This record gives sequence, C-alpha cells and structure tokens, in this order.
Amino acid sequence: MSNGARHSSRIVPQKLREYGTLVRTELQRYLPHREPRRYLYDLIADYPQRGGKMMRPSLCIATARAFGANLEEALGSAIAIELMHNALLIHDDIEDESEERRGRPTLHMLHGVPLAINAGDLLSLLSLRPLMDNMSMLGPELALRILEETDLMARETAEGQALELGWRQENSTALTTSDYLEMVLKKTCWLATIYPIRVGALIGTRGQADLDAFFRFGFFLGASFQIQDDLLNLARDDGRYGKERGGDLWEGKRTLMLIHLLQHLEADDRVRLCSILSTKREERSAKDVGWIHKTMVDRGSIAYARQIANRLAGVALHEFGMLFSDLEDSPDKRFLEEIVPWVIARDLN
Repeated sequence: MSNGARHSSRIVPQKLREYGTLVRTELQRYLPHREPRRYLYDLIADYPQRGGKMMRPSLCIATARAFGANLEEALGSAIAIELMHNALLIHDDIEDESEERRGRPTLHMLHGVPLAINAGDLLSLLSLRPLMDNMSMLGPELALRILEETDLMARETAEGQALELGWRQENSTALTTSDYLEMVLKKTCWLATIYPIRVGALIGTRGQADLDAFFRFGFFLGASFQIQDDLLNLARDDGRYGKERGGDLWEGKRTLMLIHLLQHLEADDRVRLCSILSTKREERSAKDVGWIHKTMVDRGSIAYARQIANRLAGVALHEFGMLFSDLEDSPDKRFLEEIVPWVIARDLN
C-alpha cells in the first residue's frame, strides 16, 4: 500500500479536473442571480467559486459511468452533492470557529455569523432542485430512491457532527479509536464517499445495486481520507491545504491523533492536556498548541494515525476488487481504484 500511496495514478487528478470543472460550471444554473445579492446570493456563490477537490461529485459520476450510465444521467446528482457539501462547510466553519477555508477567510469571518447561517440554509435547500430534476432524467422511481438516500445521508451526517461537537462541549477525554471511527463514519464518510458512490451505483445499475456492499467500500475509503485530512491539518503550511494550519488543535477536535495521545500520556501531562482542551479557542496560546503537536510526534500519535489510515485504505482496495472486478476496464473504473492510494498520497501532490 505504501508504494501505491507514493505513486498515485494521473487518472485521479485528471478526472477530478474534468468532472470538477463540469460540475462547477453547471451548478451555476442553480444559483439565483437576483436581489439581495450583497446579503445573500453573492454569499451562496462564494464557496462553490473557491474551488475544492471536487472528490464527492467525481465519485458519483465515475461510479455511475463505470456501471454504464452516461454523463448526463449522473450530473444532476453530482451537482446536488457539491451544493450540499458547500452548504455544510458554511455551517461547519461557524460551529468550529474556523478562520480560513480554501485559502481565504471563512464566510462568517467576512460577513458575520447571521448572514453566513442564512446563506448556508438556502444553499442546502437549493441542493434539492437538481435532485427534483432527476424525475425527468431518471424517472420517478429512481429519483425517489436517490432522495431516500439523501434523507439517510443527511441524518447520519448531522448525528456525526453532533458527536464531534458534543465531545468538545463536554471536553470528552476517554474516547477510543472505535469512537472516532463511528463519528467519522457518520460525519465524513456518508457525504464524502458512501452517498456519492451509492447514488452513482443506483444510477448506473438502474436501481439494482446491492447498496450494503458499496457502504463498506465508501466507509473504508472515507475514513482513510478523513484521517489523512486530519494529518494534513497539522503538517501543511505551503498554501495548498486551504485551511488554517493546526486549526484542529486550536479548535480541540477529537482527531485520532488526539485520542491516541490522551491514552498514552503520563498523569501530569494528561492533566495539562485536559486543562488546555477545557479552555475556549481564544484562550489557548500558540505555546499550548505547539506543545500538543510536539507531544503527538513524540508519543507516536501521528505515526499511529498514518498506520490506521493505510490499513483502512488497504481494506478499501480489497472492497473495490469485490465490487468492480467484473466490470470492463474504463477510465472511470481506474479512477475509482486509484483514488484509494490518492487519498493517502495527497501530501505529495
């Protein structure tokens, strides 16, 4: 897995650019150009215009096409996924008190919390329009199946966000790796990987896919993606990561590294860490955050997270083989295979 992680195929960035450009262009049709622009419609267009990896809509399109669908049949669902993702980013940034998103100040830092919340609310509702348009493209039965998947994803995602926020609010310090993976399954995997892949499979198979099998592939892929994202949050300072470096430490997020660290500290250091975590973000110092990061390195917490991410990616490749081995070779099938090592190799891209 490590060699594959160091040599991710060119097909992944190629497809992310191809499908990402198409989705970003086409979703403009769902963003109203009307008043009040200054207080609402310019705001909802902000995050989609900033770019992003476009992994989620690309997974949907590639899965649908790998199973025989054409691009137009998957495009509406892919647009909906990207609109939902951006809406949740607005709300996540407020809840996390984040200061930077995709290399620029977050929406609430630019316009204030009330206007940002309102913009996120509308953007989430606008994401339903392309799913309604699936009625004419895919037929009512399949369009309803996709809406049911959307309802399931929304509930799972909200539950995962509630777990993460609740742990921070209560300063939970007795969490385990299993707790973290359950939270990531809900908060990250459903929207980032499980839902796009399952919707793509529904479209490509005309509703005949065994969605439980795609759940497993999506979970292992999404969990390895999130752990790598958490690692990048600690490491990136070259402008490519697009978020505040070390923001997870400032926010007190219960990442896998932090959970591991809490389990492997002597009493005095554990008391110090719990005390830091009990303070509000604005009360933490750069010295405190730097100490946490250094201690994570010293106690093997970062190495542990990398190991778990690689193991999960290895299982994701196994699940890919079980799901897609009978399909004819295609660029979309290769994309779905190569995106597994890509999520681990992103620090080299």
